[in-house]
Amino acid sequence: MIDSNGDGNKLCLKTIYELLDESFYIPAYQRGFRWTDIQVKELLDDIWEFSQESDTEKPSFYCLQPIVVVQREGCWEVVDGQQRLTTLYIILHYLEKEHLRRDLGDAYKKSLYSIRYETRPSSAEYLKNIRDLGEKSNIDFDHIYKAYEAVSAWFDDRDYNDNNAFLASLLAKPGEPYSVQVIWYDLSEECKGNDYAIDVFSRINIGKIPLTNAELVKALFLQRSHFHKGKASLKQLQIASEWDSIEKSLQESGFWHFIYNADSKKKYDTRIEYIFDLMKAKPNGAETFYTFHQFNEAFKASKETLGQVDIDCQWKEVKDYFLAFDEWFRNRELYHLIGFLVDCGRSVAEIKKQSEKEGATKSQFKCYLKNEISKQVNCNLDELTYGDRHLKNLLLLLNIQTLLSTREADMRFPFYRYKNEKWDIEHICSQNDKEISGVNRNEWLEDVLEYFSNSRDPEVSVDALGLSEEKSGFVNAICELLSASSIDDTSFKSLYDRITRCLNTEEEESSWVDGLGNLALLDAKTNRSYKNALFPIKRKRIIQNDMSGVFVPICTKNVFLKFYSKKPKSDGEWFWTKSDADDYLAAIKQVLAEYLPNQDAPHGE
Repeated sequence: MIDSNGDGNKLCLKTIYELLDESFYIPAYQRGFRWTDIQVKELLDDIWEFSQESDTEKPSFYCLQPIVVVQREGCWEVVDGQQRLTTLYIILHYLEKEHLRRDLGDAYKKSLYSIRYETRPSSAEYLKNIRDLGEKSNIDFDHIYKAYEAVSAWFDDRDYNDNNAFLASLLAKPGEPYSVQVIWYDLSEECKGNDYAIDVFSRINIGKIPLTNAELVKALFLQRSHFHKGKASLKQLQIASEWDSIEKSLQESGFWHFIYNADSKKKYDTRIEYIFDLMKAKPNGAETFYTFHQFNEAFKASKETLGQVDIDCQWKEVKDYFLAFDEWFRNRELYHLIGFLVDCGRSVAEIKKQSEKEGATKSQFKCYLKNEISKQVNCNLDELTYGDRHLKNLLLLLNIQTLLSTREADMRFPFYRYKNEKWDIEHICSQNDKEISGVNRNEWLEDVLEYFSNSRDPEVSVDALGLSEEKSGFVNAICELLSASSIDDTSFKSLYDRITRCLNTEEEESSWVDGLGNLALLDAKTNRSYKNALFPIKRKRIIQNDMSGVFVPICTKNVFLKFYSKKPKSDGEWFWTKSDADDYLAAIKQVLAEYLPNQDAPHGE
């Protein structure tokens, strides 16, 4: 039962006035201040509405959510309620500075309470002088400053008397009929000589969305009782610093998308949690806090066996897991081989397990990786057609192996771009039997106009282009169709057929069009715009993208530069023919020979 008188009771109501002069301490296992402007304004609105009701005859109080504390070394360790406590501090700090224009100690004979942080010592000083530092290097400062801005904006709409009424309710003394109070829960007795505070912290927060397995696991690692006396603070800071360093590396797109499959249903805001899930082999469909419970059990088992949690051993296991990833990332060959397997859906945990087999050498590990890659492309290239499940893996591996074969250049395949830009398979020579309709007609005509004139404007001056009579006729016809209120079906079909005959290969047997020799990787955005484009138009755009710094897969660029074609460029430079497709397929077989089952010998061998 809550006792509103409060002193000495472990569960009671306390006015905000009673919190003045106190010292609060935020332990290492707590995350930083994260309330948004919406939550800050909601608290201000609630207190304001209460202050407007305090002229009623019936005494009342506005009750905030619990502040759970433990008394340690002359201050209060905050187990839960840090967000509310910090927000109240920011509100009082603003009123002290902008409304009272003097210290609370002068006006109320009690000073604003202090807040300090175990692993964020600079935050305590920043709270005393909240200001815009002009950069976002400290995420805690950024959140605090945004909350202060929200408070300032809220009070801008109120006058001096409004501010007085608000402050009178917020800092009403005990016994006054209208006051803002908190539920005060003192766990000091229960926490003497044990880890009860961390258990309470976990139970209080385990149902809240903002807390993650990573934050709860961090609470376990930074628990003061796990460290020898005299070394606790130093060791906690070391782990907190190394934790931040690991998270920073995992936030790098190049590193993250090398070890993480973007198709995974689980998304990680705090990416170190991915390592925790791998370490504890979190199964699909497991309950939300499975990983935290596994770590908690491991800590308890360690304590039962040794009498003290071996925090160094537990943390070393985390670091070793990350360092294995880091070693793979830094090794160019491992980066590509493992990155390919991860994209194919292979388990990173299983790959790591294989790398740590007793007595296994690096050469044996690489052989294992290559054998696993071979399983992903176990097919006959001559029989592949558009839509086959092997195609995307084959084209990805072709780009990777081409880069690996160029040892002199330190180029790396950008898995993060491949996954984020959703690269997919596109025909090199378009399928001309597909009907073009609607807005696609306009886009097709504009593409061809740009190819001939370097402009998509139908008002372009044809005479200034210096084109042949045939191509000038094309440009005039295109401009006429684009300028019309609607595109005539017959006129478009006639022009389409004429341009296709001019810019595409001669009529010939087209069964090869859906084969591997006519397919390449393109990103989703480019792919959509290329659906009906002819080869010379695709080629021009690929060159433009490459010149402007847009990433183009090396083998896609090679294809459109006709790097694999054995015919002289002057003979069919603007077309992609069956001969080109055959040469390209032969090159694919040659580049991927060590991964493929026995294939027909490449042309010319």
